[in-house]
Amino acid sequence: MTDILFQNDAFVFSYRAAGICIQNGRVLLQRPRNDDGFAFPGGHVAFEETNEQTLIREFREEIGADIKVGALKWVGEIFFPWGSRPCHQICLYYMVEITGGDVPEEGMFLGKEHFQNQNFELEFHWIPLDAVKNILLYPENCAELLRKIDFGVQHFVYREKEN
Repeated sequence: MTDILFQNDAFVFSYRAAGICIQNGRVLLQRPRNDDGFAFPGGHVAFEETNEQTLIREFREEIGADIKVGALKWVGEIFFPWGSRPCHQICLYYMVEITGGDVPEEGMFLGKEHFQNQNFELEFHWIPLDAVKNILLYPENCAELLRKIDFGVQHFVYREKEN
């Protein structure tokens, strides 16, 4: 499979699908080990793959979960540095429900990621919804968007602040 990820010397373009999984008042978030920033689980869409197929594949590969993909909630145009290059990412966020697999229902657990011929571990955390405002979550406007999760499809443009 070929990810829809275009890179050259000047910039990166990324097309990603992400899952918003909320259960028991907690949201499932991921982060690389030894990193403070969280994100929603998901991954790059592969050529000729639907967003639903991407999410099913990514949740199965990363944490061994079977999921049901629900409604589209957010459409994000996201701009951030990818190493030394600027990245323009389109990310579609869907509600997901875990329907099977051996996934802990609380706390932190490890998953695996394979990206650009490298394998590494990811931490997955069940974060209480009322604590999301206290963590570093990318894009940073997602804590506010979670409070409006039932307001229909939300479109946003997020530009990461330069340090």
